[in-house]
Amino acid sequence: MGRLFWKIFIGFWIALVVAAVGAGTAVWVQHRNRDVPPPDLAAGPPARITTDLAAATLRHGGVEALRQWMTEVHARRPMMMFAVDDQGRDLLGREVPPAALMAAREIVAHGDEDRGARQVAASDGTRYLLFVTRGPGPRGQRPPPGPPIPPWEIIVIGIVTSLAFSAILAWYLARPIRSLRWAFDSAAAGRLETRVSPLMGKRRDEIADLGRDFDRMAQQLQNLVSAQRRLLHDVSHELRSPLARLHAAIGLARQEPGKLEATLERIEREATRLDSMVGEVLALARLESGTGTRMKERVDLAYIAASIAEDARFEAEALGRSVRFSASGDAPVMGNADLLHRAVENIVRNAVKFTRQGTTVDVRVHTTRSSAVLTVSDQGPGITPSELEKVFDPFYRGEAGQGTSGFGLGLAIAQRAVDAHGGAIHAANVAGGGLQVEVELPLAHR
Repeated sequence: MGRLFWKIFIGFWIALVVAAVGAGTAVWVQHRNRDVPPPDLAAGPPARITTDLAAATLRHGGVEALRQWMTEVHARRPMMMFAVDDQGRDLLGREVPPAALMAAREIVAHGDEDRGARQVAASDGTRYLLFVTRGPGPRGQRPPPGPPIPPWEIIVIGIVTSLAFSAILAWYLARPIRSLRWAFDSAAAGRLETRVSPLMGKRRDEIADLGRDFDRMAQQLQNLVSAQRRLLHDVSHELRSPLARLHAAIGLARQEPGKLEATLERIEREATRLDSMVGEVLALARLESGTGTRMKERVDLAYIAASIAEDARFEAEALGRSVRFSASGDAPVMGNADLLHRAVENIVRNAVKFTRQGTTVDVRVHTTRSSAVLTVSDQGPGITPSELEKVFDPFYRGEAGQGTSGFGLGLAIAQRAVDAHGGAIHAANVAGGGLQVEVELPLAHR
């Protein structure tokens, strides 16, 4: 059991004990101060009403009227009505219970006639003590009181009950926190696949929300670490080929000094290729780490796409292809102009690279109520459905990309750039052949 468990346990236990002691003391004081009738006298409204009726009968009808009335009451009810004079004789000549008579006299002596006993003077000056006792019948007879519960038993029962309740409550609150601590220790040790939500059960409180937040954090960390490992593996793999060609060119220059100029040109091409690849890898790494974005500003996606389409048109015409641009108006978005320019340029140049000779790449921009949408469609071979999910992975080149220039980083950089702007990017095959890439960015407030 951790320290939090004991803090919660002791805190709740002390609170329960104090509350129980306070409530018990209040009940005891109230019970002690409450007017409790003697055990031999009848209590309650019926007994008081009977005494009041007897007193009224004696005052207004006299002793004989009281005697007749008492005879009728005694015949109908289990309660026994007594009218006792100063010598202790009952008006009907019955034997008076000594304990009840003594209790009635004490009540009258204290002047507390509301407790079931009254003393009334008849017209001849004789005083009668009026009171009601419990009758002998089964209806009026109370069961004898049982033996009182010792105070120490009540204390023990209260302590045991409060201990059990406090322990259960402390365990309920401390258990998920221990699970969270275990999960954090596991994540710190590198086990990012650790998840704490299954250990929370069916809890629906703030601690369960904290567990779900931890799972999302662990999932994000796991994705980032996996992406970094995959990127490192892909970079090392891609560097082997140009490095191998550089070594081969250097060896050829040593073996054939007469071809030094051609060898140097080859080395320069490979160095340029390496420099370009390292630049794209660095750009991708900055985007994945979140450090590649600067302060956002209001930019027009339609203007960026138009300028890129105009530049790509010259490159496409040299290859026997063309680029067509259309826009329905301005498409303002909040973002990094350089980063968005690079993302759109990668998508458009990728389409120009793969569209068939003599075909056209369509670049379109339009807006919806909440988004600016860029669509780039080519008329190339397209990709297989199984490759659609991988087309945005770093260094991935499908079957159609084998043997072409590039490193397979263009669409990956475009996806990270779009994600950094809170947008979405999708790729789909076009009916009749070709690939369509659609970018959707949140529209800036006008």
